[in-house]
Amino acid sequence: MSSQKGEIEKAKQIHPLVVQQSGGLYEDSKLQAYVNEIGQRTAKASDMPNLEYTFTVLDSEDINAFTTGGGYVYVSRGLLGYLNNEAELAAVLGHEIGHITAHHPGRRQTGSTLSSIGAVAVGIFTGSGDLAGLADYAGAAISTGYGRDMELEADQLGATYLAKAGLNPSHMIDVVRLLKNQELFEMQRAREENRPPHIYHGVFATHPDNDTRLREVVEAAGSLGLKTDQIDPGVERYLKAIEGLPIGTSAAQGVLKENRLYHSGLAFTVAFPRGWVVENKADRIVASSPKKDSLLQMTTETPPPNTGPKEMLARLLARQASSQFAPLDVNGLEGFTAVVRNAQTPLGTLPTRYAVVYYNNLAYVFAGTSKASSGTPSADPLFMSTVKTFRRLKESEFALSEPYRLKLVQVADGTKIEDVAKQSSVKKYPVETLRLLNDLYPNKEPTKGQWLKTVQ
Repeated sequence: MSSQKGEIEKAKQIHPLVVQQSGGLYEDSKLQAYVNEIGQRTAKASDMPNLEYTFTVLDSEDINAFTTGGGYVYVSRGLLGYLNNEAELAAVLGHEIGHITAHHPGRRQTGSTLSSIGAVAVGIFTGSGDLAGLADYAGAAISTGYGRDMELEADQLGATYLAKAGLNPSHMIDVVRLLKNQELFEMQRAREENRPPHIYHGVFATHPDNDTRLREVVEAAGSLGLKTDQIDPGVERYLKAIEGLPIGTSAAQGVLKENRLYHSGLAFTVAFPRGWVVENKADRIVASSPKKDSLLQMTTETPPPNTGPKEMLARLLARQASSQFAPLDVNGLEGFTAVVRNAQTPLGTLPTRYAVVYYNNLAYVFAGTSKASSGTPSADPLFMSTVKTFRRLKESEFALSEPYRLKLVQVADGTKIEDVAKQSSVKKYPVETLRLLNDLYPNKEPTKGQWLKTVQ
């Protein structure tokens, strides 16, 4: 089997796992088709125009794009919200196509030992192993990128493909600028909120927008003698394509509003402790205390046939020293709980509270642990009170499970971002959020007639 055929087969094989562990497929056929159209147009200008390409929009709020090689390119809807025209989207996709044509996934696989991203799912508290099962081949592409030299090579190739497609390669620098601004603000916000920043390797992560080498490769692509910007960069077409895009988590993932999660698809709601940082990940919900000394996670499992919560919990905790087994009645739902004396957790080997609640043929598994605990976790009362907030979603609450979405407004002369922010549904940092979404960060203002992305 040739190297290219091997890359194609490997990428095809892991595609379902990549989608599953990256938020799932974003269920909007029109947007999927639109991104595919821009991707295929850019790919035709590449060094491998005859390769079969698959462009996939992931239902993830992460700001990321990546490839696993073999023609498979992924972009998160979270990233799409920060782009402002088709040319910027083509720059993102062209960069990933550059990784493919340079065979970076295969070259990195043979040159180093890669890290897997799969070991952080349900096994986070039990040591039950790599639930995700993602190959190392894909894991590093999603989580860490390709390193400075390969990223710069992908920049050079992507910039050339933009020029060949009739677009100015300087759009690549525009993308770097707006994503770097988002990253800088995220780091500032994380410091204020006493949490780790959500920084992903993303596109162009290895250099700032004023990077000399980046500007050199972009200028080199621009000097190829090709007629660039003969194609409309597609501002209005792009904005109309992404209008209605969820901001934050989607309805399919459950929507967090303050400390309460509403999930319309599974028809449940649960409230986490006030003041805790709650993260809605692809495979679990994780809540951490303000001092980061307590963690609580919730996952879902499909229970074996004819198995109740007690038996389900016993299976989960097999071969672990457990105590305090007790039945639970959680708002009319059947459950069971126990404490493991020494569970392997991200905070160390500690006592951990487990609870299983059955609802609509699924087992909802809670696991909570605290530092400096003896016998039971020090935050055990909070863990148990959280479990007891789990309940069926009321009819009147289904509207609350709808996410905030992007909405377009055309501004009048003299309109300031502060004015638009007052009408936004964003509660924290509304001005900064709108500036970042519209490439107006840190202090630029919109111009008359400009279409602005707002959040409603």
